[in-house]
Amino acid sequence: MLCAALVVAALGACSSGPQFKIEGEVTGADGKMLYLEASALAGIVPMDSVELDGGGSFTFKGERPASPEFYRLRVEDKVINLSIDSTETVTVQAPYEDFATGYAVTGSANCEKIKELTLKQARLQNRVDDLTAAMNARTIGVDDFQDSLAVLLKAYKDEVKIGYIFSAPNTAAAYFALFQKLNNYLIFDPLNSKDDIRCFAAVATSLNQHYPHADRSKNLYNIVIKGMKNTRAQQPQQVAEAPQVNVQETGVIDINLRDLEGNVHRLTDLKGKVVIVDFTIYQSAVSASHNYMLRDLYDKYASQGLEIYQVSLDADEHYWKTTADNLPWVCVRDGNGIYSSFASAYNVQNLPTLFLVNRANELVSRSETIKDLEKEVKALL
Repeated sequence: MLCAALVVAALGACSSGPQFKIEGEVTGADGKMLYLEASALAGIVPMDSVELDGGGSFTFKGERPASPEFYRLRVEDKVINLSIDSTETVTVQAPYEDFATGYAVTGSANCEKIKELTLKQARLQNRVDDLTAAMNARTIGVDDFQDSLAVLLKAYKDEVKIGYIFSAPNTAAAYFALFQKLNNYLIFDPLNSKDDIRCFAAVATSLNQHYPHADRSKNLYNIVIKGMKNTRAQQPQQVAEAPQVNVQETGVIDINLRDLEGNVHRLTDLKGKVVIVDFTIYQSAVSASHNYMLRDLYDKYASQGLEIYQVSLDADEHYWKTTADNLPWVCVRDGNGIYSSFASAYNVQNLPTLFLVNRANELVSRSETIKDLEKEVKALL
């Protein structure tokens, strides 16, 4: 990697073609190494580096990209994301302590927008972390956590859709917004959400018009095509004819799906246990905290007869297998994804949605009616 960085730096220094420049100061970072890295589709690529002195000034140059590209300045594990689409000079002033969020950037409207998005995402992550901590401390219930998380996520996505994606889909900032993460999961889901696919499609269409031969254009187009295939009605007649069920009535609708090893698990085979039936998508921003909550309940009450029957509606089978492999309960997947006839039969409108089944294999309640999941589980046990 060091040799590669030196080669790239040498080529940049010797280049006589059009160049961009990233310059500025990092205060309070005497003796620290500042790195310029390219955020390529294949991963992070080192480009140049400099040891900062007391003044903290730096200057990096690179060949003008043929299409908009992303770069980042890094000190230790602190990162500033930038975009370059021409021969602009971008100036960054940053304090070492708050390098990733306290910086000022000029010379690029896209870089300014990217900073706005970065700060918004950081605030969202902090609020979700606070919610998770409150749930773990039992100061709020699971229902309040789920409701609050859904409200936060919807508000964020609506704001970003209107203000950054649909308003200017031809910008690098719109592209950057598509790939922001919460809890290390994409906030906008291009494989399982039809609404989110529209966001990807808007940017892909605009990017393809301006840079049809760029790798990012082709990659984004492929993501959209895959998402459209995953979310289209693969079996429209079967889905349309799925029974309409009142989930409050006595009894349970049986589910028979395969686990990681291909073994069929029937929900009715769990009679005698208290079961949480959970319809979910692992590739979602709320999945980690949701499964953390379930794991806490499972560890406490599995020995008393609690079981979890988790139905994945993920479009990506490999991702499901990788994630589910670490979970101790029954993990199955419906290959029809969001068009699952089982999800339709249970009238699942949002994900995740869970149901409680008592020891007699009777459906007791669903997410919307559960005020305190742990309390209701204990009562059934």
